Amino acid sequence: MSVLLISIIGPPAVGKTTLAETLAAELPARIIYEDYAGNPFLADFFLGRREFALPAQFYFLFSRLGQLNPAAMTDDETVVSDYGFCQDAVYAAENLSKDDLAVYHRLAGAVGEMVKSPDVLIHLDGAEDILLERIARRGRRYEKVFSADFLARMREAYREIVPAADCPVINIDVGEVDLRQESSRIQLFSDIREHLP
Repeated sequence: MSVLLISIIGPPAVGKTTLAETLAAELPARIIYEDYAGNPFLADFFLGRREFALPAQFYFLFSRLGQLNPAAMTDDETVVSDYGFCQDAVYAAENLSKDDLAVYHRLAGAVGEMVKSPDVLIHLDGAEDILLERIARRGRRYEKVFSADFLARMREAYREIVPAADCPVINIDVGEVDLRQESSRIQLFSDIREHLP
């Protein structure tokens, strides 16, 4: 099987889904979306109900298993995901209690062996003020609780996990590179193609 997977990671509102859709159209590729809308625990958790933290995390874990399992992909397919499996650990560390985190890690370790690793990882980053402006613009009720401090912690956590990636990583600061500009997209497409087998 020669499936190519490009995964996009970064803090909330950094532009993962927009970039994934652009890449999927350009390459072309099939797109896999993170299942925020389907997670029945997420809104309650972000609105302060801590008892939903572990169920929300497990929902994402099993959703990723279903979406990123090689059995769910076809030969010679290129796939772009607007998330990366590695980001689960970022949110788990931020949101779970010590005991819940230990349980999560045991299960995540087993699930991780069953998902396809990305062939290229795109790490998007952006300053907190940019992210807060985008969050306000898109108006998701549960995201209104995201503070600059939370976003700063998320940004740092992503910067810490990126070096552990076992594939090429393309880092993009959305405050410096405007992916709405054709020249920026052309450069990114060139970088991706250079890293793909």
